[in-house]
Amino acid sequence: MEMLGMRTNKKESSKNIAKERLKLVLITDRLSCSVQVFENLKRDMLEVLSKYMEVDEGGFEIEISSYEKNTNITTLKTNIPVKKINR
Repeated sequence: MEMLGMRTNKKESSKNIAKERLKLVLITDRLSCSVQVFENLKRDMLEVLSKYMEVDEGGFEIEISSYEKNTNITTLKTNIPVKKINR
């Protein structure tokens, strides 16, 4: 039974990795930037935030979307789970 559970977890893990990679490709395509630039942006944001608060990096999410269909305005939305504020 444990072997079956391990396979399921590995399958779920692979599924989640593929899902995250696809999201990253879609986001970078919308931004017209490379994956490396997007990863640098995410890393830099986490670095700055960590000066002021403890962030759960596993739950940190970035979403890029168009504000309106007929404009060039793009919005950047983030989900930043904060564990605690540094004082």
